[in-house]
Amino acid sequence: MTRYDAIVDPLCYPDTYVLINKAGIRDQTILDQYEQLMFLTRAEEDLPGGHMDYAHYKAVHHHFFQDVYDWAGNIRAIRTAKSGNWFCYPENIDAEMNRVFEELRSEHLLTRYEDKSMFADRAAYFLSEINAVHPFREGNGRSQLTFLSMLCTHAGQFMDEDQIDEVSFLDAMIESFDGTLAPLSSCIREML
Repeated sequence: MTRYDAIVDPLCYPDTYVLINKAGIRDQTILDQYEQLMFLTRAEEDLPGGHMDYAHYKAVHHHFFQDVYDWAGNIRAIRTAKSGNWFCYPENIDAEMNRVFEELRSEHLLTRYEDKSMFADRAAYFLSEINAVHPFREGNGRSQLTFLSMLCTHAGQFMDEDQIDEVSFLDAMIESFDGTLAPLSSCIREML
């Protein structure tokens, strides 16, 4: 797991980077395994219903991480970064996420893009915007990928998650942070 840069985090056990969790696990490697096990368990269940909006997005995060963290589905309260790139400051998260989802709604949740390339381009844009906000303390990537799958289904596209090249996808997400969307669009197109 890539460690986040952050100020002293009240969600971590004192003097560690390990997030306080319901199982009381204080070893990061074991917590990573436990978190993934709980995620996969919840992935077998139906996702929460909703309107493909910000509230729905938070409900999806809560669904996956409710067994691990008390704060599942709640936005983060501290400033965080990865590899020196700062994500949206907490005081702006709600406004930015509402903006992204209003823009997505104005594009009819991408349902009008039957062409796979156009759909992939627009999906890459929205995924990159959500990633730049990074609303949760942990679990953003899995929530983003799940939301992408939901968006595909809603728009009548089929996404084959087995086609994900995890390294290429992660690299594309990192490039999208700087506004370079072509690699992410290409990764999404390959999954359609």
